[in-house]
Amino acid sequence: MATDGTQKDLGPAGRTGLSGSPPGGLLDVLGVAAIVLDSEGRIVFWSPQAQELIGYSAEEALGRLAIQLLVADEHVDLVLRLFGEVMAGEGSWAGTFPVRHKDGGTRLLEFRNMRLLDDRGDLYALGLATDQATLRRVERDLALSVRLVDQSPIGLAVVDTDLRYVMVNPALERINGMSAKDHLGRSARDLVPFLDAGTSESAMRQVLSTGVPLVDRYTVGRTHDDPGTEHAWSVSFYRLEDSSGKVLGVGVSAVDVTDRHRAALDAERARHRLTVVADASVRIGTTLDLDQTARELADVAVPELADMAAVDVLEAALNGHRTPDPSHGPAVFRSLAVATAYPTEAAAAADPQGDVARYDAERLIARCVTTGRPVMVPHVGEADLRLIARDEQAAVLLSEAGVHSYLAVPLIARGEVLGALDLVRAQNPLPFTDDDATLAGELAARAAVCIDNARWYQAQRDTALTLQRSLLPDPPPCLFGLEVAARYQPAGAAVEVGGDWYDVLSLTGDRTALVVGDVMGSGINAASTMGRLRTATQTLAGLDLSPADVLRNLDRITTGLDPYIATCIYAVYDPHSAQCHISIAGHLPPVRIRPGRRPELLDLPTGAPLGVGGVPFRTNAVDLDPGDRLLLYTDGLVETRDQDIDIRLDTLLTVLDGPQRNLEATCDHLLAALRRPDNHDDVALLIARIRR
Repeated sequence: MATDGTQKDLGPAGRTGLSGSPPGGLLDVLGVAAIVLDSEGRIVFWSPQAQELIGYSAEEALGRLAIQLLVADEHVDLVLRLFGEVMAGEGSWAGTFPVRHKDGGTRLLEFRNMRLLDDRGDLYALGLATDQATLRRVERDLALSVRLVDQSPIGLAVVDTDLRYVMVNPALERINGMSAKDHLGRSARDLVPFLDAGTSESAMRQVLSTGVPLVDRYTVGRTHDDPGTEHAWSVSFYRLEDSSGKVLGVGVSAVDVTDRHRAALDAERARHRLTVVADASVRIGTTLDLDQTARELADVAVPELADMAAVDVLEAALNGHRTPDPSHGPAVFRSLAVATAYPTEAAAAADPQGDVARYDAERLIARCVTTGRPVMVPHVGEADLRLIARDEQAAVLLSEAGVHSYLAVPLIARGEVLGALDLVRAQNPLPFTDDDATLAGELAARAAVCIDNARWYQAQRDTALTLQRSLLPDPPPCLFGLEVAARYQPAGAAVEVGGDWYDVLSLTGDRTALVVGDVMGSGINAASTMGRLRTATQTLAGLDLSPADVLRNLDRITTGLDPYIATCIYAVYDPHSAQCHISIAGHLPPVRIRPGRRPELLDLPTGAPLGVGGVPFRTNAVDLDPGDRLLLYTDGLVETRDQDIDIRLDTLLTVLDGPQRNLEATCDHLLAALRRPDNHDDVALLIARIRR
């Protein structure tokens, strides 16, 4: 690479003396990523391997501060110090560091960092990184290969043309479990019935007739000395000839590759486990719904790990309390999900979804959550069933279903035990193993974080929704010249409650103020800010100010609530003049519905949102006749992520341009026709009809 940033053309490999290597080499396996930072810590080079490793494309990464893009808040100070040392020339840095992935998770990467100096004297930091798990796996595989070469014995033998042994070495004696003397003059079929001797003899005859060696023929069996353990060997055959070409027999080499055989089985199990964990990462936590998350965990565990799975969460955790000490009484669980691989009596033994159950400290599930450790019973007996089931009848059902193995793993998130994942096997004949417990623990750990997020989200959403609803008014029982209906609907389950509100205020002179507003933001803070603005609006309305003056004062108040801003529409209907005076602060226009005419958006100045500060507001008079309707609403009624707002406003007018309904039915019809299950905003709407 030239210093000016261009790449030198080496030309064809034959011209330069260089040759390329095919994909799949060690560097390809490691996927080494290169990242270059300038002296300010901004990313100026981002290799394709960096995108594969961390998730961000070059367009997303280049020019960004690495510390903001890749480093968690708790590691910022450490990274700044290490970066300063490298850039100051105090040496390179190597080690393992957690990096934030684009998907929101964390990856442990092995780093090599060093300072670079270009021909203009500018300093850069080069970071070479690879996935720690991949690196460790490669290291383990290499170490295993070395051990196999250094420690695995090679057995050698010669058989004549009748396939009878004429020579064996001590290594083969140990492999076959008999002396060389016992081998001589006898065939493999006579000596090693624990192997597939027929296949071996067929291979040797083929080599005798063709002269083509057969190398690394894999065979598995059990020896005389160790009949309880499965061994594996790599066997090769080659024809032996004298100097004149006469065929003497077949040379045999046998290498004990039992370690490699077991490692391959372990690697296959590990790959399968990683596949299950990766699948779980996609399937668990798709929503912030607590019950749905629990069902997703149970569905992943069945039938992969168990014939039946149950997810039980501590009632204390659902109520925001810490896990109780077992000495303080029984553990109280709420059943969230049960899944079975097939119809079974065992399902009736599980606690029904939503039920609450109490388990004493000696019960296995209680022991699991109080110790925070897995509880495994590989071979379940009758006494064990009574410690698993909720009562004697349930224990009988589990026994009749053939339950023979049990495993419970705790659901732990942020250091707190939330509950347990219960697993049993019946038709699956294998008992649970430590590997199963490890896999179940990995699934539970991922699900526990999602469950924890869901329960805290639900608690916060319920609090905000309760606050929001407590602040919304009931319509006055009697209004002069007006009939009013209103609705408030919170956002969908994927987001928090917002700050939408409406109000209906009786004023002097038989007038009525109609108010709809929207505090930008969500959660408890937005709801409380909405309450403050609503209180201020009620106070200002009592001063007989014009709508523009009310909004002007609300703007001043909202400016003091930084960083909040809000939109608002304030309308005052006077039945004696048959006019409605309206002022708007950055809000969507109201809709006037007249009998026999198409509904229309009132063309009024929208003004600026409250909180911008110093922006004038105007009051406009709108004539309203008996039977006319006026609709005020927040943007949550019409806005979507996939359609332009003008199209949605036309849709609103179309929905209103239908059969006349009473006001309450109109509100319900609007919500049903325009709202979607995944709406990410609250909605408040207020509709008034002019009466004679």
